[in-house]
Amino acid sequence: MHAINESTPSSGEPPTFDLEAAFKGSRVGEVLEELDRELVGLAPVKARVRDICALLLIDTLRKQAGLSTDTPSLHMSFTGNPGTGKTTVALRMAEILHRLGYVRKGHLVAVTRDDLVGQYIGHTAPKTREVLKRAMGGVLFIDEAYYLYRPENERDYGQEAIEILLQEMENSRQDLVVVLAGYKDRMERFFQSNPGMSSRIAHHIDFPDYTDEELFEIAELMLKQMQYRLSDEAAAALREYIALRRSQPHFANARSVRNALDRARLRQASRLFERGATLTRDDLLTIDAADIRASRVFQNRESVS
Repeated sequence: MHAINESTPSSGEPPTFDLEAAFKGSRVGEVLEELDRELVGLAPVKARVRDICALLLIDTLRKQAGLSTDTPSLHMSFTGNPGTGKTTVALRMAEILHRLGYVRKGHLVAVTRDDLVGQYIGHTAPKTREVLKRAMGGVLFIDEAYYLYRPENERDYGQEAIEILLQEMENSRQDLVVVLAGYKDRMERFFQSNPGMSSRIAHHIDFPDYTDEELFEIAELMLKQMQYRLSDEAAAALREYIALRRSQPHFANARSVRNALDRARLRQASRLFERGATLTRDDLLTIDAADIRASRVFQNRESVS
């Protein structure tokens, strides 16, 4: 745990505790700033992360003041559609918990059902315990966690994994944080069917879908990181693409935007290669409207590109 600046006035007044110094000393602000840079929007999610930071800082101050306090339960549920930043927030949360001294290492281990549940008797327990061993000292992120529970299959071993997880979530909560993630409606049914798991989750955070404007901003950020830019016509085409694509099946927010940009880069490369002329730096940098509009989203609005 990071030290807290404590001062005892010479006049005999009660000691004071410098919250600002504690915050700066933990360097948690750096992680929060990085989260703001990485993720567009998600104001309610970022606010909840800051609330958790405040809770842990005050909890530390209470300990320094000699006040009774239990280590707060930090297991979480992240719900929302694909591509809304759940894994990124879990990664930054691991860093925050490490900097505040609540986990030893601050790493993230991301898994799915297949990493935890075995195919035959005696296979599940060692698989689950091996994952828990790797995650100890950090955050265990279980994506699509509802697939652990399959009551329709009496030969399924998911319940065994759940029972082991429940035990470790209680016994190791001072050195392990578990984040369960998935679609909101399915996670609600999962918790209804597994009240023991629900009772151990202290923080339920819902990740909203991005707006069209936020998705365009995300696209611009991604392109900047890859050192590309959109022509004015390409920018207009991408805005139209986003509006069309999000109305189609299997849309995955920022993930779908990244896939669209990858295909646009592929088309740009093919276009430049076929041209076969000397290229300028601007040629190499610029995504044109044709690179966007070649998508099947424009050719056939019933299909998915």
